[in-house]
Amino acid sequence: MVFDASADNSLVGGTDRKDPQLLNAWLPSGPALLFCPADRPERYQKALDRADVVILDLEDAVSPDNRAAAREALVANPIDPDRTIVRINPAGTGDYRRDLAAVAETNYRVVMQAKSEDVASILDTALQTIALIETPLGATRANEIAATSNCIGLMWGAEDLVAGLGGSSSRFGPDEPRSGEYRDVASWVRSMVRIAAAAHGKFAIDSVHLDIDDVDGLIAEVRDAVALGYTATACIHPSQVEHIRAGYRPSDEAVEWARRVLEGAAEHNGGVFSLDGQMIDGPVLRQAEVVLSRVASGESTEDS
Repeated sequence: MVFDASADNSLVGGTDRKDPQLLNAWLPSGPALLFCPADRPERYQKALDRADVVILDLEDAVSPDNRAAAREALVANPIDPDRTIVRINPAGTGDYRRDLAAVAETNYRVVMQAKSEDVASILDTALQTIALIETPLGATRANEIAATSNCIGLMWGAEDLVAGLGGSSSRFGPDEPRSGEYRDVASWVRSMVRIAAAAHGKFAIDSVHLDIDDVDGLIAEVRDAVALGYTATACIHPSQVEHIRAGYRPSDEAVEWARRVLEGAAEHNGGVFSLDGQMIDGPVLRQAEVVLSRVASGESTEDS
């Protein structure tokens, strides 16, 4: 594992930072990340064929009695490590140590640490780690966790968060105003995770939409995630993949605008200029770069 305190981080979700971090850190190859239970090896390749990245889950998707078998399956059924994340159990548990031992027997190099709560537990993985912020304590430490050198990205989760609050629902119910939307505390953590990731030049993954039949709700959340600079959205069912990809795919008009912005910036040597009556400066230029990066990401995924 190579660390470089002066590494120049490339544009990630609209940020340009220089923070201590990994050289050549892994990035998702596309915006749709599909969870797959690690104790169902017959689904590994199918999930990878349907999505941009598969998250092989050793935690919530696997019952405690099946975790030993899940780890054996993880080792015995390799898939493309460049498009695979392994979700491991929370630090401080026996399963956590056994998960890391299993990952060490594979070519996988990216883990997602469930219920991440402190810097030490991220460093302890000695792997490129996506910190899953889903507890009250983790939420209060999101900024410090994002700054950790081997933390390459953040994701957040609503259900464990609400359970940790002693609550009963992360979303407003059908008989309440704003039905189906996140309650304010969940929305706050979603915002904090995005801000912490951006502050340290790391990517951010939006949480799963558990109601598979609520396509309109999923589409709305993806649209909002894209507007806020999220890099990807996780999902639990293959039917959600195309809605996520479509939401992250820039329109033809947006791509044309972005290309004109970059051409104008080259003509003006990076200085401020006007395009169709809009002042184009550094922040707008970075937004254009993000649009084109999403096009490149989509083309790369289709070619794989």
